Amino acid sequence: MPTPTPSPYTLAVDCGGGGIKASVLDSSGTLHAPAVRVPTPYPLPPERLVDTIADIAGQLPPADRVTVGMPGMIRHGVVVATPHYVTRSGPHTRVDPELVEAWSGCDIRAAFEHRLGLPALVLNDAEVHGAGVVSGSGVELVLTLGTGLGSALFDGGRLAPHLEWSHAPLHRGTTYDEYIGQIQRARLGDAMWSRRVRRMIDGLRPVFRWDRLYLGGGNSRAITATTLARLGDDVVIVPNQAGITGGVRAWQLRTD
Repeated sequence: MPTPTPSPYTLAVDCGGGGIKASVLDSSGTLHAPAVRVPTPYPLPPERLVDTIADIAGQLPPADRVTVGMPGMIRHGVVVATPHYVTRSGPHTRVDPELVEAWSGCDIRAAFEHRLGLPALVLNDAEVHGAGVVSGSGVELVLTLGTGLGSALFDGGRLAPHLEWSHAPLHRGTTYDEYIGQIQRARLGDAMWSRRVRRMIDGLRPVFRWDRLYLGGGNSRAITATTLARLGDDVVIVPNQAGITGGVRAWQLRTD
């Protein structure tokens, strides 16, 4: 008798400022198809994001549920704020007031469930990333380095309420997002940018007192070996693929 494939199947979607990628995974986190990636389209009202993901889902095997990680503050499937998708042409372009209104208070989970006909879970993208890597023991902080800075905090595997502290001013009105984001990495080069990453981590260490810090996102791979050696044994670089594989474990997160 053939061994049955673990179920349920999860359509896991990682929405970024520059690209949207997705795949279908079984309950063990094994991909059942190569990930499909498309550029994030702009301007991007909620219905266009939903249609884009529905188009991607049509290229993948059937799923029983969907997990979507997207930038911004999401509470119980409702968008409080999202930084990139309210802009006219993508990150760091002009904010469109009509898009701000369209996204604010949008029940994006209900929109996905209606369009895809599947139970949906929508979280901040760093939270989904974290679900794929945390051990469930102690205080664990996840930072994602990409277009900007994403974060998620876990205590004993329990997901804490999301805080957009990346938008807090760090120095002379510059936010963490602006200090450490992709624009600065491109301007400074990897070596100088990596030193900024280290200064940021050193500054956050007495605030969070984590047991383990995970660095993910596409730019985590650009941190230099010299900086990595100085960050300490409690700091770990994790694969960017966790933004997809975390879509399965995210359903098991405790948020109470």
